Amino acid sequence: MSPTVWLKPGILTVYGAALDAGKHSHNAIQVVWPSGKSLCRFDGYEINGPLIINAQVEHQLQMDAGWILLVEPKSDIGQQLCDILNQQPASSIPGLGRQTKISPKHGDDLSALLSPLFSALALDTTLIESNTSSALTDKRIQNLLTELDQCLLGDCLKPSSWRASEIAGRLALSESRFLHLFREQMGIAWRPYLLWRRTICAINAISKDQSATEAAHLSGFSDSAHLSRTFRSLFGITIREAKHLVAPS
Repeated sequence: MSPTVWLKPGILTVYGAALDAGKHSHNAIQVVWPSGKSLCRFDGYEINGPLIINAQVEHQLQMDAGWILLVEPKSDIGQQLCDILNQQPASSIPGLGRQTKISPKHGDDLSALLSPLFSALALDTTLIESNTSSALTDKRIQNLLTELDQCLLGDCLKPSSWRASEIAGRLALSESRFLHLFREQMGIAWRPYLLWRRTICAINAISKDQSATEAAHLSGFSDSAHLSRTFRSLFGITIREAKHLVAPS
């Protein structure tokens, strides 16, 4: 089975196999819909089967095959998932069984493939294509996220343009005011958020069969070792394992 990756603003969707992730945590809410055996461990608890894992919750995940969705908490889908979690670290998804093992490929209708999952969560499948961040109240931060999204759409901006001082200047703010405003709006500091977005860009590059060195350069990491350390911290897997999970075979 070839792994398949879909990247949209605010959401990364992967269908893959043989995932064995060590302890890790990240900025995204994670939705897991297995099509085989699975086990998630967190804070002394264990959950089998479909589940939602809250942002910044350290966990381990083993899965034979299935779907993983990584959703930004401030996006429209993320806000609805936050309501479902109700500040819990994780939650099973009732009424949703394991999916029959499939082999999705690019060009397939993602909304149709994930319809049972979204129905079980009472979410609108159209949000898969238009997962905005309408919960944000400051237009400057909304516009900044739109700029960042251009990277996912193939018009990647040079990493040097994302220094806090440069962004603050473009927004006619002091650097300290920009950093305060961003954390206030997004619930996370600018630097770790940018690191998260750069890692997503690296996944995009790896999914297009770029090497770890190429992915590191394209996404603004100093070298492949820096990217590898970040990968393990955020996803609990190595670059080699990531390529197995998301790169074309």
